[in-house]
Order: sequence, then structure tokens, then C-alpha cells
Amino acid sequence: MKYNERIREIREDHSLTQQNVADLLHIGQRTYADYESGKTRIPIDNIMILARFYDVSMDYITGASNIQSEYPKK
Repeated sequence: MKYNERIREIREDHSLTQQNVADLLHIGQRTYADYESGKTRIPIDNIMILARFYDVSMDYITGASNIQSEYPKK
């Protein structure tokens, strides 16, 4: 699964709107929509924020793994 499909799937699983997630990332809703559509690549910093927020690994968000493991704790 591509990361843009994965971030949409996770967002929908948490019953959040694109605006909710855009607010979390301090970006516009249109920019976030472009991430989900694959029109714009999501910066690594934003992937880290989403991984922490959703408590999943970055590997899961990026599609490198299909195992939904927790975000690593310090």
C-alpha cells in the first residue's frame, strides 16, 4: 500500500476529517488533501507527527510494513 492510501485509511479509521489532521500538522486542508491524493509528497517531519499521533510505526504509515506496530517509546 502506498503512503498516501495509508494516511487516508488511518485517518478514516479514527473518524477524523482532513481538516482535523491538517490542523494537527499546522497546514491547510488543501495541502493535506494533496498528500492523500499523492499530488504532493508528505514531508518526513509530518510523517513523524502522524506516527506519534496515531501511535503506529513510520514503517506502517509509509507502507514499508503492513504490521500495525506501536510508535517506538523512548
